[in-house]
Amino acid sequence: MARSPYAWGIDIGKCGLKALRCRLDPSDPRKVIAEEADSIEYPMMLTQAEADPVELVRVALQEFLSRHDLTGDRVAVSAPGQAGLAKFIKLPPIEAKKIPDIVKYEANQQIPFPLDQVVWDWQRLAGGFEEGGFVMDAEVAMFAMKREQVNKALAPLTNAGIDVDVLQLQPIALANMALFDQLPPAADIDPDAPPPSLVLVSIGVESTDIVVTNGLRIWQRSMPVGGSSFTKALVKEMKYTFEKAEHEKRNAVRAADPKAVFKAMRPVFTEFASELQRSLNYFTGTDKSAKIGKVILLGNAAKLRGLSDFVGKQLNLDVQRLEKFNQLDGPAVSSTAFRENRLSFGTAYGLALQGAGGAGLRTNLLPREIVRDRLIAEKKPWLVAGMLGLLTAAAINFVGMFLAWQTFAPGKYSQAFAAADQAKARSAAAISALDATTQKQTEAAAWHRYLIEVRERRFQSLDLMRAVMTMLPRDDRQPPPAEIADRREIHVDSFDMQYFPDLATWFTGVQDKWVETKGAAGPAAGEADGSAQAPAESAPAPEADAAADAGEGTAAAAEPTPAGPGWVVQIVGHHFHNEEQGNEGEDFVRSTLVRGLLGRGDEVPVAAGTHSGKSLPVAELGIGYPVIVVSSPIRAVDLVEPGAAAAPGIRPGFDGGAAGASEASPVRLKRYDFILQFVWQPTTPGSVLPKPVAAADGMAAAAAAPTGP
Repeated sequence: MARSPYAWGIDIGKCGLKALRCRLDPSDPRKVIAEEADSIEYPMMLTQAEADPVELVRVALQEFLSRHDLTGDRVAVSAPGQAGLAKFIKLPPIEAKKIPDIVKYEANQQIPFPLDQVVWDWQRLAGGFEEGGFVMDAEVAMFAMKREQVNKALAPLTNAGIDVDVLQLQPIALANMALFDQLPPAADIDPDAPPPSLVLVSIGVESTDIVVTNGLRIWQRSMPVGGSSFTKALVKEMKYTFEKAEHEKRNAVRAADPKAVFKAMRPVFTEFASELQRSLNYFTGTDKSAKIGKVILLGNAAKLRGLSDFVGKQLNLDVQRLEKFNQLDGPAVSSTAFRENRLSFGTAYGLALQGAGGAGLRTNLLPREIVRDRLIAEKKPWLVAGMLGLLTAAAINFVGMFLAWQTFAPGKYSQAFAAADQAKARSAAAISALDATTQKQTEAAAWHRYLIEVRERRFQSLDLMRAVMTMLPRDDRQPPPAEIADRREIHVDSFDMQYFPDLATWFTGVQDKWVETKGAAGPAAGEADGSAQAPAESAPAPEADAAADAGEGTAAAAEPTPAGPGWVVQIVGHHFHNEEQGNEGEDFVRSTLVRGLLGRGDEVPVAAGTHSGKSLPVAELGIGYPVIVVSSPIRAVDLVEPGAAAAPGIRPGFDGGAAGASEASPVRLKRYDFILQFVWQPTTPGSVLPKPVAAADGMAAAAAAPTGP
């Protein structure tokens, strides 16, 4: 089976599984397209005493396979940096053809185990030059893992039925990501004036991987401080359970006592910065010419408020969380799983990059015997099938030619050929007649249906008007309240509609107002920030939590939206019911007209279809998605009403009533104007939408320019 250009990078961590499916962009080899991304968090961390790591990983892989199809894709997985050995060896001037021999010699010296007990691989790094057949200033990267560690890393995937193509150490996967995504290509770097080194700090659960590279040289180290160190500090100082401490750490600024939480974690802040400083000092001590540039924090623990600022002040360096992957694009980048866990996808990105063939470091710790056996197993069925196919084709060819030679005589088949031609002609004529009859039948059925629809559509607009009139609030009390502001009435100034071939076009422009109309707003900013300010003496100033903000719009985006052809109906109106606290202005429109259009009021009578004379819910008439597109401020107006009381049962005139000017006196009222639009997709049984008509003037601009009273 042919391999696809896609590769999966699967990072099985201590707290969850991260996976990314990528391919190189055919039009730009420096771009990667991410098609799918997944993040599966374990119910508990693998390092907890009560956890069963084997079972937790097995369940996570089973859930991953239920969501994605890996058929034909390459698969690259990672192993922890502590499980392997990484050496970067500076070679003396040597002939290029002798480099493999000297690397094998160095492997025997550098690897503290017999070579038959380990899986190892090497690669010459970028940089150096060749002169007169000799390689100068060359550097070799060598990586090794004990076979039991390799089998332990591969066991969960093998048991899940996943064939692994690449096994790489996590720090090297991060280095591949940095070389491809954050630094210029090695060919564009001047070896005599390399750029400042980029420092990647990937915070794991139990440890932190540090990778330092300038595009030519690579250095890596792991330090024994991770995300669980902050959790353990809270368990020790605050006497929390592990689960509660983990929750308080992830939501430190929203904790009941943020000051105490940051105070408990401050020693870990200091220890983390000190370990990182010690590592960078060692690196600069071994390479005197190296300059440290930017420090980038990765891993979900990097979301901890104030960590990057604190470390930056301690190191006196530019320290920041990874903002984006510069060379990564595709639908997976905008998915929820990727956006909410962007900081922890660095390793999966580097693995997928190597699987797709775009990585700078191509070493592979997958045992050679596995690769050989898999290659043989893949080719064996094709070889057998090919041989059988050749034999079968040869036999069929021989038998066919022999029978044809023995039995063919043109005279024997002339009558049969003539009869076949006649049958073919009769069949073609019958098919043509059938097609003509079918076409006539279709046209007749279309006319019949059209005539029926004309009858049904006569009542649709009447049903719509009746429904709107039913949902308009009206004050039927007799006599009506003397105060106009006490009357529960909405006055309609105009009623208009416009046909849309696709209602999604209209809804895109009013989606935010639709959420406001329904009242589906998120928590106030004050609730999220004001109650969770960390005191300055307990921790550095917190940064904006981008991941939390990005998730708030997801619920509205996932709600079903109107689609397909239909009408957008517009009501321009006003009311004077603006004296009742809490039920005035837009709130009064929502609690009456909008509530009815949402289907939360009484049923409305219909006159068309099989339900003629009955009352139906609003949704069954195709009415929905009411949006207040324009909401004016409540303003004071002077209206005119009769100077004397009206007769019982007669409502006093106002807003241009019939009373004479000599009898009228001005009344100061509060007026609220609005423009409301909603969707109407007629659903009368047997009906279809009428053909589009010209849009009414002013309809398209309703959301931009409010209509005056």
